[in-house]
Formats: sequence, structure tokens, C-alpha cells
Amino acid sequence: MPSEMVRVVYRKYDGTAHRDYPARRLAEDDLGVWLGVTAGTRSVYHGRPSVEQIPFVLLVPHDVWWSAMFNPPPRTSEVYCDIASPARWEGDTVHLIDLDLDVVRRRGTGAVELRDEDEFAEHRARFGYPEDVVANARAAAEWLYGALGDGTEPFASAYRKWLALVV
Repeated sequence: MPSEMVRVVYRKYDGTAHRDYPARRLAEDDLGVWLGVTAGTRSVYHGRPSVEQIPFVLLVPHDVWWSAMFNPPPRTSEVYCDIASPARWEGDTVHLIDLDLDVVRRRGTGAVELRDEDEFAEHRARFGYPEDVVANARAAAEWLYGALGDGTEPFASAYRKWLALVV
């Protein structure tokens, strides 16, 4: 039986720390594993201690090149998707490699943005991203850009019941 608590560990492609925090396992379904993070959760961001000010729900999908963070107000990003390696689980720890690109849907306007293309290009050169990693990252970003704009689940409403548990 899986533990109620999960450790979420994001690293950059070269292995440097990116994000690290505990989350509560809310559910698992055909979309992936739903994790809740409450305000006040101690975390590490870019290798520095931090405290989450706003709660969120993280969806760690099965075998895809992204993860999704669903946020309540006042955060301006309603949905924030990290392009990342497919999740690798070791017991109650999930490991993801952040690949720089992000796809974000803004609260209120619904505008969808592809972010950090410059960081992706810089890290691609510096870390030597293999061509299959580049292709998978770009394909994931393209799919997410459409899905966040057209209401594909889980981006339309599936996340709301999980977000209500942590707000």
C-alpha cells in the first residue's frame, strides 16, 4: 500500500537540484497521480529553503513528458505545466527532470503561453540534450499548448475537486 506522503524531486538535466517538497497523495486515476501541497509546506527551490505560500495540486501523469500544477487565486497562473522527463518512482519518491520549457494558462484571460524557450536552448547546448529528449520536450509543449487552450481534460475541470481538498 503506497504511503499517504510523497516526496517530489525535480532536478535539471545535469543533476542539479531544482525543486524538492513533500506532498500528500490524493488519488491515482487514468490521468496519473494527484498530489496536494498545502500553504506552509517547507520546500527547496533552486537549492534554497522555501515555504509554499499558496497551496496547489500537482498531477504526475503516467509515461508522458510533462507534469501539471493547478493553482487557486491569487496565483496568476491557473495551470502551470513543466516539460519534464516521464516520472520515475522509487517507493514514495517521484523523480522528474525539468527540461526548462513551461506551458502556462493565465487566470482570468485564459491566455496560454509557452515560456522559457531561451533557457531550453541554452541548456540544450550546455547539457547536450539528446535529440530524442528535444523531440519529446517540443512535442509535449505543443500538445499542452493546444490542450490548455481547448479544454482538454484534465485542464478543463477534472482538477477542481482535488484543488478543493488543499485550499
